[in-house]
Order: sequence, then structure tokens, then C-alpha cells
Amino acid sequence: MLIIPAIDLRAGRCVRLSQGRKDTARVYEGDPVEIARTFEAAGAQMLHVVDLDGAFSESNSVNRRLLRDIVAAIAVPVQFGGGLRQVEDVSRVIDLGATRVVIGTLAVESPETLKKLLRRFGSERIAVGIDAKVGRVVTSGWEKEEAIAAIEFAVQIASLGVARIVYTDVARDGMLTGPNVETTCEIARASGLKVTASGGISSLADIERLATANCGVDSVIVGKALYEGRFTLKKAMESQSDRFLQRGIF
Repeated sequence: MLIIPAIDLRAGRCVRLSQGRKDTARVYEGDPVEIARTFEAAGAQMLHVVDLDGAFSESNSVNRRLLRDIVAAIAVPVQFGGGLRQVEDVSRVIDLGATRVVIGTLAVESPETLKKLLRRFGSERIAVGIDAKVGRVVTSGWEKEEAIAAIEFAVQIASLGVARIVYTDVARDGMLTGPNVETTCEIARASGLKVTASGGISSLADIERLATANCGVDSVIVGKALYEGRFTLKKAMESQSDRFLQRGIF
């Protein structure tokens, strides 16, 4: 189980939201670049960086500069998402050094554009973020509910050549209530895709539940639990040291 620490950016600062709501932003002290270095020093094999301003369709130039600075400061791959609504947006962040980009709204609204991105950049560099409330896909910074169910959408994009999805149960994100293992596994099994779980991790036991589910979930994004001191990244990695997948993650 690959453990991926998250850095969520809002106006150039590291924050965490609860259930994706703007008004719940909690700012954590520290330079995001230094936080990235700290995660790398603790053994992180990948970082997950999110441009929340972009996701909310707000001005985000400072966050894009920080992406460039983070990539320059560390050696491990950076997975980046948030506000990537056009082909040019994806191309720009790849040029800035992102190893993999996560697209959500664009994938829902324009499957043809998704196919174009897959042809241009390859399935290892383009992941699809599936964010869901009560089983339904949500887009545009989690503010718009779509008609399609998350499982149905996962199956659809698998047929387009997508290799990986990042699945987030919005109701659990930032709440420290544990991940939705059951639905995450249902999506993995139904689609046959590699799945990165996101949302709700609160303890090492939560990570263990995902690691032992054996359903196609090979990685997990951890955010608030690390910032709140529930456990350290080093401890989390030690707990899963015998489960790390050496192939198929990047």
C-alpha cells in the first residue's frame, strides 16, 4: 500500500477542508515547499498536491508557482489536481513538472477531451478523480452534483483507456471518520482499474483496512491525520513496509 501525503493549497497556504466546503478551511502553518521536503525526508514516494483555488474556479497563479517550486525542491514524483478544465491546463502543469495529473470535472463533462489527453500524455500520466456524495459524482469543486453514479462512471472511463482513478468519498474527506472501504472496493472491482483511495483516513488501522481489502486499491492519500498528529508518515510507512507495491504505482 503506497501512502501518499497530501498538500492542499489555498491562496498559497497549506490548508485542509472538511467535506470540501470552502468555509471550513483550516490553515496549517509552514511553507508548502518545506512541508513537501519534510514528507520526502520521511520517506514519501509520491506527493499529492491539490490546487483548491483552481478547483473553485478562483485565481490560482500563486498555487501554480508553488507547484513549480515543490517539484524543483524534491526528487519524488508529484501528483497534481484541481481546476484542470482544459487541455492547456493539463499541458501546463505537466510542463511545470507534475508526474501525474488528476482530472475530474473535465472527464465528466467531456469524455472526448479525456480520450485526447490519454492519447497525448498516456494513461500513466492522466488519472481521473471520482469524487462522490452518497454514491453520485460531484464536480466543480464538489459543488455540482451530476446524474451519474460513481461506479457507473468508473466503468465508463475504464472503457476509454483510463488506468487509474482517485476515489474520494466527499462526506468523509477531512472528517477523520475512516475511509469508505466498501464503496472504494466496489468501484475497484467493477471497473478493474487501479484505485487510489482518498478521504477519511484517521489512523494506522484505517490504512491497514485498505491494505488488507485485496480489491485493487493499491495506494491511499493521507492529509489531515498527518497535520493533526494522529500518526507520522514514518510510522505509517513502517506499518506497511512489507506491503509496498514496487510496480504499477507510478
